[in-house]
Amino acid sequence: MKKNLKPEEGDYYLSPEGYRVFTEQYHLKRGYCCENGCRHCPYGFKKNRR
Repeated sequence: MKKNLKPEEGDYYLSPEGYRVFTEQYHLKRGYCCENGCRHCPYGFKKNRR
């Protein structure tokens, strides 16, 4: 089940390009893997694996 969480301090940072990058802390609070190959995925998903 998807959760709608409001990001809190430590849940993300801004990349040099200005994108919001979610941290491992945020992904763990969310509770599931979205399988998009997120940079800080704590679930071990790698987009290039098949």
